[in-house]
Amino acid sequence: MSDFNDFNNPQVAALPSHLKQFIVDQHYGHYTPVDHAVWRYVMRQNYSYLKDVAYYPYIPGLQKAGLTIEKIPDLQDMNNALAKIGWGAVTVDGFIPPAAFMEYQAYRVLVIAADIRQLNHIEYTPAPDIIHESAGHAPIIADKDYHEYLSYFGSIGAKAMFSSQDFELYEAIRALSILKEMPDADPEEIQRADELVAWYQDNMGEPSEMALLSRLHWWTVEYGLIGTLDNPKIYGAGLLSSIGESASCMMEEVKKLPYTIDAVKYSYDITKTQPQLFVTPTFQNLIDVLEEFADTMSFRRGGTYGIQKAIDSKNTCTAVYSSGLQISGTFTEFKTEGNGQPTFIKTTGGTSLAVGNKQLKGHGKKYHKDGFSSPVGRLKGYDKPLEDFTANELTAAGIETGKDVSLIFESGITVAGKLTKISTENGKIILFKIEKCTVLDEKGSILFDPAWGIYDMAVGGTITSVFCGAADKDAFLEIAYKSNTGTHHPEYDQRTKELHKLYQQVRDRRHTGGDLGFLGNVWMVLQKFHHDDWLCALEILELLEHEDAEPALATEIKQFLEQKAATEPEYKKLINDGLYLIKHPVEERLII
Repeated sequence: MSDFNDFNNPQVAALPSHLKQFIVDQHYGHYTPVDHAVWRYVMRQNYSYLKDVAYYPYIPGLQKAGLTIEKIPDLQDMNNALAKIGWGAVTVDGFIPPAAFMEYQAYRVLVIAADIRQLNHIEYTPAPDIIHESAGHAPIIADKDYHEYLSYFGSIGAKAMFSSQDFELYEAIRALSILKEMPDADPEEIQRADELVAWYQDNMGEPSEMALLSRLHWWTVEYGLIGTLDNPKIYGAGLLSSIGESASCMMEEVKKLPYTIDAVKYSYDITKTQPQLFVTPTFQNLIDVLEEFADTMSFRRGGTYGIQKAIDSKNTCTAVYSSGLQISGTFTEFKTEGNGQPTFIKTTGGTSLAVGNKQLKGHGKKYHKDGFSSPVGRLKGYDKPLEDFTANELTAAGIETGKDVSLIFESGITVAGKLTKISTENGKIILFKIEKCTVLDEKGSILFDPAWGIYDMAVGGTITSVFCGAADKDAFLEIAYKSNTGTHHPEYDQRTKELHKLYQQVRDRRHTGGDLGFLGNVWMVLQKFHHDDWLCALEILELLEHEDAEPALATEIKQFLEQKAATEPEYKKLINDGLYLIKHPVEERLII
């Protein structure tokens, strides 16, 4: 992105290019007066209710994240505020792949969907929107224990193994969420998309590391409760940004379970309210559970377990030798010995070599375009791993540059040829370059033939770690999987544009003061051309009631709203909650 805007925020500026591809402009001017009214309504409701059930002080949290109740946040304002606590924020187009989402967290950058929910989905939207992402996630970022958990989760999630089924489910969920936000979506099309998501969820096979981690993320970051089972408080963003579920989740019908590693056994459906929630006593417990799960993952277990997971994944993965050498490519084969440790590993197609997540010069995937293979293990007759040999020990073993070598491994694999270069990094031998090289397995079968070119042999006694993705993603030119499905952006007809003007007039009056008489005209036009609207009517009533003006007009609007609440069930809670806030207003000083 040549015109990449880093908002003068160090965390955003540090993002690698493979993550920058997901960033879109916020286009702040595209938000309509109705959008701002939706934001304001949800935020006022949130404050009214959440001040008693949210874990953290809601308003101070909003302020530390650069948010107000009155208007949709501007990314620059958010970045100015978040930079003070070592975080940043960017806008993206709806759901992004889980691996990328996790990596953003590791870089301490909040990913915020640029869109905002429609008025008819004001209580809850299955699609990520700016209310969920900023009002849900951002205010709690100021809590140090929590944001340490969030970034640590991201660093672990970025290494998680994922499968092709994960991508198929991601695409199906993204398509469904987009459909559900479209005002004129075909109900049959929504049903088909719903069924497709259900089918993928039921046919995932054994869940991948990423799928299991996503469950832990869901039951903590999105839907977590903290405290005691009898008196929990909300900290999960999914609950904090849903004015419906933040209230219903506290009811007895929603089971409250202690948060332990067992939470990975509970799958979730993003389109439905949650049948159970998990309560953690502290944020430290979240880290403890994450550590417990991380210990089961390939990046910590390495060995044959990790290599097999890499082969099953069919994605670019990285195997790390005990010398620190990282092999990134598509793993297709390995050999093992009696103790279960790999003795030989092989990739197919473009492969790169790196150390410390930085690609080694001359060892990109163009050079290793046909794949890479190498033994793993110790030389026969030596207790010391080859990577730790001193110069004298190499000479004593007959290993010298410019001379022919014959390396016999404990596994029986032999490597013979002319050694032309020994590469070291951080005090460890990592690579031998061998010309006219023959590699044979313990049965004498050819693993590498001199006719295939120069042989680069990785040096390392064990495979200590295996993780998804390339070690040096940008050098690998790894474009993370990106959906071709775009989110829906509405085209407004003339009638809707006229409605926007009415909302803007009410908004302007709230901000600037002045005569209230013209609100009667706004109400008249609403009644004539936009009889379904309830939110603009509520905002007019709020102004009239708070300033004790135009009592006859106020009575008329109130009767209209009460009648609508009584006869149209879908508006009952929304209108009654709005009327409650007129009588019990949010303090003005908190909403500016």
